[in-house]
Amino acid sequence: MDADDASPDGWGDDELIPISAVQHYSYCPRQAALIHVDLVWEENLYTLRGRFVHELVDQPGAETRDGIRVERSLPLWSRRWGLIGKADVVEFHGNTPYPVDYKHGPRRRQEHDALQLCAQAVCLEEMTGMPVPRGALFHATSHRRQEVKFDAPLRCRLLEVVTQLRRVLATADLPPAPNDKRCRQCSLRPSCLPEVVADQRRMARWLSGLYRVEDDP
Repeated sequence: MDADDASPDGWGDDELIPISAVQHYSYCPRQAALIHVDLVWEENLYTLRGRFVHELVDQPGAETRDGIRVERSLPLWSRRWGLIGKADVVEFHGNTPYPVDYKHGPRRRQEHDALQLCAQAVCLEEMTGMPVPRGALFHATSHRRQEVKFDAPLRCRLLEVVTQLRRVLATADLPPAPNDKRCRQCSLRPSCLPEVVADQRRMARWLSGLYRVEDDP
């Protein structure tokens, strides 16, 4: 699948999907469906830390530092990709946008973070008409940036994820629970019940008991 396969005619307003859903889906398809289809959301220590970090840049505004224009909380959209959202920070190096996404925790490279940043980049390309070859993840704990190159493989992977995500949102299907290390820090664990759902035999017994009709004595 090539990134050029994104819709050439564009998507309508009611077909735009949140950029945040790209990150959720690439991390865990079931998590994305619970949040964006079933509208389930719960807080835990990790989501609160993430919210605190984003509050640092959530106030819209602009300034110039060392000749670089910096936009905070910048609204984003792409008709071609069918995406909508906002960027934490966009630096303009000359006329070239450079998105910076804030993350809590130490410096690390994870695909779902890179894909979310790449989704911001394709929106900026459409909005400004300028190529966006790279951006950065800023990790609040280490106060270090990690540069991400928006190369062809990452863009193709983004298209795959957006296509799969759009299908899940359209059908409202709830993907299976992974029940792996991703579940340990997930705030939706009480609603997802990965241990129960992943145990098919236990689930079958539970459903059997739920719909059992007892004979009158």
